[in-house]
Amino acid sequence: MRFAILIFIPLALIWNVAAKQSVALEKPNILFIAIDDQNDWIGCMKGHPQIKTPHIDQLAARGTLFLNAHCQSPLCNSSRTSVMTGLRPSTTGVYGLAPTIRQVEEFKDVVTLPQYLKRGGYTTYMGGKIYHGGYGRQKKHAEFEHVGPPARVGVKPSKKLVETPHPNPWVDWGTFPHKDEDKGDWTVASYGVETLNAKPQEPFFLSVGFFLPHVPCYVTQKWYDMYPEETLVLPPFLKNDREDTPRFSWYLHWKLPEPRHDFLVEQNQWKNLVRSYLASTSFVDSQIGRLLDALESNGYCENTIVVLWSDHGFHLGEKQITGKNTLWDRSTRVPLIFAGPGILKGQTCTQPAELLDMYPTLLDLCGLPKNEALEGLSLAPQLNDPTTKRERPAITTHNHDNHGIRSENWRFIQYADGSEELYDMNADPNEWKNLIDDANHASVVDEHRKWLPKTNRKPVPGSKHRILTFEKGEITWEGSPIKREDPIPEINNQPKQN
Repeated sequence: MRFAILIFIPLALIWNVAAKQSVALEKPNILFIAIDDQNDWIGCMKGHPQIKTPHIDQLAARGTLFLNAHCQSPLCNSSRTSVMTGLRPSTTGVYGLAPTIRQVEEFKDVVTLPQYLKRGGYTTYMGGKIYHGGYGRQKKHAEFEHVGPPARVGVKPSKKLVETPHPNPWVDWGTFPHKDEDKGDWTVASYGVETLNAKPQEPFFLSVGFFLPHVPCYVTQKWYDMYPEETLVLPPFLKNDREDTPRFSWYLHWKLPEPRHDFLVEQNQWKNLVRSYLASTSFVDSQIGRLLDALESNGYCENTIVVLWSDHGFHLGEKQITGKNTLWDRSTRVPLIFAGPGILKGQTCTQPAELLDMYPTLLDLCGLPKNEALEGLSLAPQLNDPTTKRERPAITTHNHDNHGIRSENWRFIQYADGSEELYDMNADPNEWKNLIDDANHASVVDEHRKWLPKTNRKPVPGSKHRILTFEKGEITWEGSPIKREDPIPEINNQPKQN
C-alpha cells in the first residue's frame, strides 16, 4: 500500500523532500554580500595602492579570491538579472535598466537563485540591493521569503555638492556633516546583523546588498580624511588613450549622466571623486565587517558559505570617462570571494570567472541538484585547486552584439559593427595599446572569436535607459539616431575617426 501511494507523489515534491533532507544534513548556510559599482579597488586585489578594506581582505584570506572575475553586463539591472537567473544578457535580451526579467514573457517563470534554494530547503532573506531598483521586494514576485529594508542613499545634503553637466541628482560626491548611522548602507548592514542575531531558520540564504560606492558617493568626514588630497594617487591615465579604439566604443556610453574626464579636470573634481569613491568603499568595508562579526558571534562561521561580489566595475577618469558601460577591465572586473566550509583558505585564482558562475557553484557547494538551464560553470574545481584550467573565458556583453572576451592573459572586444580590440593584459594591464592590427596575434584573435555568443537577442520589448541598437548600419541611442560624423558629446579633443 505504501508503494502504491508513493507512485502518485509528484516528482517535484520528491525532489524537494530529498533536497531538504540533504541540505539539513550538511547545513551550509549562505551569506550573499553584494556591492554596487565596486571595481577592483580592493586591498587584496591591488586595484588602487591606497585603498583600505581590512574586512574584505580578511574574508579573502579565509577563502578563495578570484582575481580575474568579470560581470556579464556593465550595468546594474542587466548584470543582476544575469546573476539571479544564471542566463547571459545576450540570451535574455535584457540590456538596460528596464525591463525586469518577469516582464519578459519568455522568462516570467524562470527559476531564480533564491527560488531554487528555497525549493532545496533554504529560508531566503533579502536586505538592500540584490535586484535592480525595487524589483524583488513585492510579495507577488516571491523572489525571497523575507524582505528587509531597501537600498537607499540615506541622508543627503540640502543641495548638490557638485554641479555636473547633466543635472542628475544621483551624480554627486563629496562630504558634508552627517553620521555613518544616517546612511542607507548602515541600515542594510543592521538588518543583516539583526537577522543573524535572531537566529534565522536554517539553512538560510541571507542576501545583503550595499548601495555604495554607487553615486552619489556621500561620505562622512572620517572616511574622506583617510585619503588626504595632498598624497592621493589618481588612476593611471593616458591622454590619447582612445586614438586606437574604434569609434563604436563611444556609442556604448554616448550620452550619460556621469561626466567625462574633461569635466573632472576643468572643474578640479578628479581628486574629489577619487577620494569619495575610495572613502565610500572603505565605509562599505566597515559595514561588511559588522556582518562578518555577527556571523562569528552567533556561531555561524563554520557552517556558512560567504560569497562577496559586485555587479560591475567603475571608471574614474580612465578612458576619458566616469561610470561603467564599457567592455574594458575597469568596467568588467569585480571582486569575487568564496569562503566557508569545504573551501580552502588563502587561495587566489587567476583563471577567468564569471558572476554567472555563482548560481551553479552554490548548488554544487550545497549538494543540490544541478539546474540544467544555467549558462554558467561551477567554480568548484577552482575552489578545490585554483590552478585548474577553466574551459572557457569570461564574457561580458553590453547591448546587443557587443562582447568582451577575457581569458587569463588577453582581452578581446568585438562591437556590433564588427570593429575589434585586443589587449595583452600582462604587458598592458591598462589596455592602452590595441593590438588588433598586429598580424603576430592573429591566432590569439581567432581563439577568442570562437567564444563570441551564438545567441544575440535584440533588446526585448520595454527596454530603456542606456539602450544602443545597430541595425542595417543605422545606430540609435535611446531611440535617437547617431550619425558617423556626429561629434562625441562632451569631449574637448575629438579622437581620430577609426
